[in-house]
Amino acid sequence: MRVAYTFEQCWHRVPGGTGVAALRIAEALSERPDVELVGVAGAHLRAPRQEWRPPVPVKHLPVGGGWMYEAWLRLHWPKVEWATGRIDIAHATSLIPCATDAPLVVTLHDLAFVHTPRFFTKHGVRVFRRSVRHIKERADLVLCSSQATLDDCLQADIPAERLRLVPLGVETERANADEVARVRAAYDLPAEYLLFVGTVEPRKNLKGLIAALAHLPDAPLLVVAGAAGWGDAGGDEHPGVRFLGFVPGDDLAPLYAGAKVFCYPSTQEGYGLPVLEAMAQGTPVVTSQGSATEEVAGGAAVLVDPHDPADIARGIGDAERRATQLSPRGLLHAQRNSWATTAELTVAAYRELL
Repeated sequence: MRVAYTFEQCWHRVPGGTGVAALRIAEALSERPDVELVGVAGAHLRAPRQEWRPPVPVKHLPVGGGWMYEAWLRLHWPKVEWATGRIDIAHATSLIPCATDAPLVVTLHDLAFVHTPRFFTKHGVRVFRRSVRHIKERADLVLCSSQATLDDCLQADIPAERLRLVPLGVETERANADEVARVRAAYDLPAEYLLFVGTVEPRKNLKGLIAALAHLPDAPLLVVAGAAGWGDAGGDEHPGVRFLGFVPGDDLAPLYAGAKVFCYPSTQEGYGLPVLEAMAQGTPVVTSQGSATEEVAGGAAVLVDPHDPADIARGIGDAERRATQLSPRGLLHAQRNSWATTAELTVAAYRELL
């Protein structure tokens, strides 16, 4: 199967979780003998940063960035075949469906803008809503990262017969003690710290997490690893918080492994990959109840009310006390979620259309 596979988000200022997922799935697909993956992106003057470079060669269309997204949505142009030649399937790996004459697969990680439009720009919400309309009209299959996202798609009137559940995977190789010591020294971190990983934006609920520190006697330093996103995430000058900014992939696993507790009380997620990444390193996890992250945690995390700082603090304390129970449960759960399985489900969707 010759598949045009979009990588445009790798050139975004903040590629985020959709960028990580697109790259990891592409790596797994490129190892299969039954798929020829052809990368597609818009016109760019330079390559993306090293950590966001696709694992397969990328063909470029005549326009890029926001102009390409607008052209795809308004003009159904430029079609990916302009760059790739003949293809069997086109796979749009983010919310914006690419223009194509081939059968179209779209991956949807979340519809967060439906639940919390205040966390996005007005222009962004307009583009996302238009994208969903085009997905309903043009997508042959929609791959959803979680049951929560699939349910949101049903609420958005995307027909159930076109929806497929395709959970994400995780890297399961554990960081060793030397790697943990290296990263701790490189970032000048204390022996004990709490950790948050993710794009710094309002729906990640850093304000609530930071407010929870006031309810914890002798709270460890809260380390925040992630690129600056948008909106007022809060906590820039809090003495108990250290913002590291974007952390390279080689440092992430040791950073997770060295943390006392991983804290992810996000108010809205389509999946929540950092939850699995922390579990894969044996770190106890605190995350939100009644959300996609509860689904991803699979009963191996402490669940809290993300809107109640006191309950977040309660969860952190609980995770500290139950670390010896939570760590092996989280490890086992993470090991059941591989990128190879995600790729297998993706290929199954391709086969359906052929």
